Amino acid sequence: MHFSSALAIPSEPVWWWVIALAIILLAVLLLPFKVRWCERNLEIFFLIMGILSVSLSRQWSAALVIDALKTPVMVGSLPIGIFQVVLVFGLLIHFFNDQFNRAVLALEKKLSTGVFIFILILVFGILSSLVSAIITAFLLAEVAAALPLGRKERVRLIVIACFAVGLGAVLTPVGEPMSTILVQRLSGPPYNAGFFFPIRHFAVYVVPGIGVFALFAAIWVGRKRAASREAVVFVDGLVQQGKYNETLATIIIRSVKVFAFIVALVLLGEGFRPLIVWFFTKIPAAALFWINMTSAVLDNATLTAVEINSSLAISQIIAIAMGLLIAGGMLIPGNIPNIVSASRLKISMKEWAVIGVPVGLVTMIVYFVILLPVILK
Repeated sequence: MHFSSALAIPSEPVWWWVIALAIILLAVLLLPFKVRWCERNLEIFFLIMGILSVSLSRQWSAALVIDALKTPVMVGSLPIGIFQVVLVFGLLIHFFNDQFNRAVLALEKKLSTGVFIFILILVFGILSSLVSAIITAFLLAEVAAALPLGRKERVRLIVIACFAVGLGAVLTPVGEPMSTILVQRLSGPPYNAGFFFPIRHFAVYVVPGIGVFALFAAIWVGRKRAASREAVVFVDGLVQQGKYNETLATIIIRSVKVFAFIVALVLLGEGFRPLIVWFFTKIPAAALFWINMTSAVLDNATLTAVEINSSLAISQIIAIAMGLLIAGGMLIPGNIPNIVSASRLKISMKEWAVIGVPVGLVTMIVYFVILLPVILK
């Protein structure tokens, strides 16, 4: 296998290399559902898979190691990465939990559960594009932790909410790395993309989607909650009869796990980059919309960097990006909000997939039908 010096991309696909990476992808998709150790140690498992994929693709470099270690702690040149947000906000909630929980519970009681959930998801879905998906996801997880919900209701709420937050974050380059990279890739002619490029082209698809997710969660979770309002079980470090019970050690460990998870996703993305370049760039936008379901486990920022370029028509760009955004909600590794929320609420890959996969597939079908006339122009 020969690599170019610039991108370290193989000059031609080699069967054993393609098969090896395919096995790793299948392992990432299947083992967390089949092997208990992988499910319980998801961050370590993904880190091992990331190291293996980079090694097989011969992508190791000092720059990659630095980038992998910087990504969880930096946003551009600012030291405000996901690790610090999870740690600092976790400590703030720890020391001011009584006030926070009382405020959430009082508002939920005043509005009713269904109305509260609708407003929560609608506001947070839009807010994610303004204050970043990282901060929004953390606040979302803490609100969900404070709500008087049963386990199943809480998981349903957070999975649906993360779909909305993941969609909303694309509206500005502030929202998430994928949006930042999309604008960077299209900053030259003919698009000359700037700060408002995503909102001009994606708002018409994203904002109604956020509204539908908010309404769906309000009905699905709110109705269940109303039917079992007195039968709530509080577990997993959440509120117990109004008492917050997370320790400082739990907060620090969670922050370290999130750090490891982000490093793992960076490595996985780079490890699969040669395969993505070879195969994904040769596929029409309509097919890419579906193939981009791999963003459920691969870094969608990497996929965006490889797939999006200024030679594409705007319809192709929209189709590719929407496929990445929707599929990112299907499994925990697909989006930063998923990772933060699942870590805080101790949601397993199986629990997430039971809801995320069917909801994601239905959403993909609906959006494909909506986008098909645009794609075929």
